[in-house]
Amino acid sequence: MKRFSVITAFPKIFNGFLSSSIIGRAITSGLIKVDLLDLRDFAEGKHRQVDDYTYGGGGMVLMAEPLYRAVQAARDVSEKATVIFPSPQGVILSQEVVESLAQEDHLVIACGHYEGVDERFVESCVDLELSIGDYVLTGGELPAMVIIDAVSRQLPGVVGKAESVAEDSFFRGFLDHPHYTRPAEWRGKRVPEVLLSGDHGAVLDWRRRQAADRTIVRRPDLLSRANILPYLSCGFYVTLLSAPDVSLEELERICAVSGAYGAKKVLIVTPLQKPVTTDLSVVKRFSSLESAMSWIEKSEKKVPYVVGIAGAPCGGVHWLELKRLVLERDLPLSLVFCADELFTKEASHFDTMMCLDERGGKIPLSCEVSVVLDRLFGSR
Repeated sequence: MKRFSVITAFPKIFNGFLSSSIIGRAITSGLIKVDLLDLRDFAEGKHRQVDDYTYGGGGMVLMAEPLYRAVQAARDVSEKATVIFPSPQGVILSQEVVESLAQEDHLVIACGHYEGVDERFVESCVDLELSIGDYVLTGGELPAMVIIDAVSRQLPGVVGKAESVAEDSFFRGFLDHPHYTRPAEWRGKRVPEVLLSGDHGAVLDWRRRQAADRTIVRRPDLLSRANILPYLSCGFYVTLLSAPDVSLEELERICAVSGAYGAKKVLIVTPLQKPVTTDLSVVKRFSSLESAMSWIEKSEKKVPYVVGIAGAPCGGVHWLELKRLVLERDLPLSLVFCADELFTKEASHFDTMMCLDERGGKIPLSCEVSVVLDRLFGSR
């Protein structure tokens, strides 16, 4: 069972949130437990004072001692509790952070209020400062609700269908696709016909395409940390030009990393100097780049998008721009790696060029392949 402990001077704010909808059902079902610790219960004196004027002038600041005592009380339940302080100075709460927090057994959320809290409490007790956005709120209670809701959704059984969580915006680094419900036509606007077709494969393809298009237009910044492969309708291929320069050991490393990132095949355009003795079933040989691209076109029934990858400066596109282009075109992708001296000669065959290192550094071919595949198909 996931446990949350919320330290707040205003516990009544949480009443409706904890008794309603998905969170209310999760508490009733015993999937999560939320303890509300009233900060005033840990204050001293007749008036249970929890705040005081800030040194140097300004508004009211929450005192360190009541917060410290409340944290210690929460840690009495679980010594391994992670203490979170919602703050504009914190790390932005992203889906990656949410998924990481979902692995923790006990989260303690200390809510600030007024001008903030005594910095000595933050330095002594807080494991993670989190921000839900670049704006200022009255207190940490609303961010605490956001954290509880986002983290709880990741837990098995909290959301009715696991696929509902998997299809949420940001789950794979992309925005969500559009949603529609009855009636099929509303004020002259119809639901897209594909959603009424009953063709589940076509519906899935449409949703993936819509998610990709929305992300490109609305949040292109997300592409830097997203794996684009699940949103492509075609496969991708690693193509090695001038393969006589590649040793068998290097080829094995290239095949291994290509397979790990989901490449359909490794295409070798010129024969190796020595016969391959190991089982490299993923490899296919061709006598020319044209014949290799024709084979992809025949296999995929679409003309491939051919990208030349240069190890030296070539004036090509940035890798983030390449991710956008690959998503927009949604064609079979051939990533062509070749020696620098052949790059200019073969440039007419490339739809797009990308320079791996504008500084002109030289790394082994298997490392070049690893870097490019991780930038396109790795998850951050």
